[in-house]
Amino acid sequence: MSHAPTDPNQKLNIAVLTVSDTRTEENDTSGNYLVEALKADGHNLAAKAIVIDDKYLLRAQVSAWIADPEIQVILTTGGTGFAGRDSTPEALAPLFDKHIDGFGEIFRAVSYEEIGSSTIQSRALAGLANRTLIACLPGSTGACKTGWSKLLKEQLTASHKPCNFVGYLSK
Repeated sequence: MSHAPTDPNQKLNIAVLTVSDTRTEENDTSGNYLVEALKADGHNLAAKAIVIDDKYLLRAQVSAWIADPEIQVILTTGGTGFAGRDSTPEALAPLFDKHIDGFGEIFRAVSYEEIGSSTIQSRALAGLANRTLIACLPGSTGACKTGWSKLLKEQLTASHKPCNFVGYLSK
């Protein structure tokens, strides 16, 4: 299948998952930022959840969303560092049909301009599973702003040239 979308104005159904043992809907600044950013760009919020940093609970939630034909993109925030319970990469990478190596590489490159060598502790990653894009961002709101504005916004825009992910996401 071609990756060229038929509609250059196509908007996506996006789920947002916050990975945290401490965040609530009231103090989830990173998840809430992603919700506001995707809506500001005309996309639809398909679902939002907060799940504790447990790889089996993360896999269960993300697997359910991957199987949902209405969800085209899953954005996660949190659990990508090196703290004892950080397990987002270990939980979600096995679900990927294809890994998008460049996502983590570019995220760390642009993040370096903002936070210097501390970006080396980011294990941001992305992949495709069942024609669903899964992008895993660090838990800080600043990292979510960087990930959205420098990578995701363009790649989730059907008219972005020379290529974008939109055409790969039809189930």
